[in-house]
Amino acid sequence: MAPAGRLQAAAQEPDATDLPKMAAAAAAAAQLNKNPVEGFSAGLIDDNDLYRWEVLIIGPPDTLYEGGVFKAHLTFPKDYPLRPPKMKFITEIWHPNVDKNGDVCISILHEPGEDKYGYEKPEERWLPIHTVETIMISVISMLADPNGDSPANVDAAKEWREDRNGEFKRKVARCVRKSQETAFE
Repeated sequence: MAPAGRLQAAAQEPDATDLPKMAAAAAAAAQLNKNPVEGFSAGLIDDNDLYRWEVLIIGPPDTLYEGGVFKAHLTFPKDYPLRPPKMKFITEIWHPNVDKNGDVCISILHEPGEDKYGYEKPEERWLPIHTVETIMISVISMLADPNGDSPANVDAAKEWREDRNGEFKRKVARCVRKSQETAFE
């Protein structure tokens, strides 16, 4: 795993048809190396695959997630940056905007264009100008300030609204402890 906000370089021999696609993922890596973001580190899952990254997110200070070390995977589609990557927490996390299987549900990772439910404005959704940096800043912000109005995990959202300092806090504390125990496995 590379230091905070740094990505390890990939050693691979690409197929000529993959070069334009890989250029966007490589550019994302270069941008991240140029502008590291405090609170996470990133690296390739497999040095031969620029499309699958592993990130470690440090729970933001002054939040219930403080002290946690949460592992997630960021998977880029072949037509990145036209479409957003998918993000999935591998470490268990209890959060209104992370469904029970770990998939992150935030506007910046939603497909570009109009929201068929009318909840999000197009400019809140994925745009090709977004970077790994903006994604990670959004995820860290999400940990600090959940959106209970558009939950991916309805049970966590209900607890966050109704019993934030009780059951919700206990479940998050358990996830933080577990993340610390398993962070470097």
